[in-house]
Amino acid sequence: MARPPSQSNPTQEAKPKRSNLLRYIAMIILALIILVGIAVIIIWLVLRPKRLEYSVENAAIHNFNLTDANHLYANFDFTIRAYNPNSRVSIYYDTVEVSVLYEDQTLATNAVHPFFQSHKNVTRLHVGLTAQTVTVYESVLKDLRLERSSRDIELDLWMRATIRFKVGVWKSKHRILKIFCSPVLLHFNKHISFQRIPCDVEF
Repeated sequence: MARPPSQSNPTQEAKPKRSNLLRYIAMIILALIILVGIAVIIIWLVLRPKRLEYSVENAAIHNFNLTDANHLYANFDFTIRAYNPNSRVSIYYDTVEVSVLYEDQTLATNAVHPFFQSHKNVTRLHVGLTAQTVTVYESVLKDLRLERSSRDIELDLWMRATIRFKVGVWKSKHRILKIFCSPVLLHFNKHISFQRIPCDVEF
């Protein structure tokens, strides 16, 4: 008795085709990841990016006054040195905000005008900040009076910037740059020279 001819199952034929398609897609994605990784390594080797360097070169305090109502009035002047050691990378500083703190309490904040820093460049920022009748905590007020009587005061300087990197015609997306300088020792005696303070940098 003759056997009926075998019939192929369309579902079974579709499974190997779908499996092959998924395998090809996975191989393409893997190849793209490898190519991107190689490109990043090549760019890094060519550019050899170096960490940006910041320091406080000079600082002064003027018109310091503490009232019985726990209010502080003072003017702060800082000269901040920004150094870009990279030979091919330039930087756009689109926003820059500077704050002066004492024992984690913000005393004054000011913004710096946007600027562009080319490669191998040193830029000095002269920043003035004013504490205008700032209400300080009772414990902070006590410590401020003690430091005022000692003729020196230790402060912290914070900078937060929105930056972009530029290499040739290429520009990166915005990144947040945080700079922390501590402790910054200010002298009420103008005859005492200021000691340069290096800053920590975080992206």
